[in-house]
Amino acid sequence: MVSFLRDVMKRKKRLPSQLAADIGVSHATVSRWLTGKDIPSPKSCLRLAEYTGVSLEKILSIAGHLPGIAEAGPPEWPEFREYAQGKYPAELDEDLITMIEDLIERRRNKKYNFKKDS
Repeated sequence: MVSFLRDVMKRKKRLPSQLAADIGVSHATVSRWLTGKDIPSPKSCLRLAEYTGVSLEKILSIAGHLPGIAEAGPPEWPEFREYAQGKYPAELDEDLITMIEDLIERRRNKKYNFKKDS
C-alpha cells in the first residue's frame, strides 16, 4: 500500500497533506498509511478508487482486505480517455480527449525513437 500511495502522490503531484484533503481523511491517517502502521479502511479504499481511477477491487486487495486477489499483480492505471471522462466529464469533449491522446502518443513515440537512435 505504501508504494501505491507514493505512486499516487507522485502522479498527481500531491503532498501527503494534500492527498489527505483530497480524499477527506486526516493528515495523520495518511501518515500512518505511508509508514505502514495502518491501512485504509474499506471506505477510504473507495475514496482512493474514485480519486485514482483504479478499481475498488484492486485497492481493497492492495490494502489487504481481499488477500486472495492481491497476488494478481500491481494496479493498472486507467487509460487517459477513461480517466478524462471520469474526472472531467463536463470540461473535456471527445475532440479534446482525442487531441490529448494524440499528443500523449507523440510524446511516447518521441521517447521511444530517441532511445532507439541512441
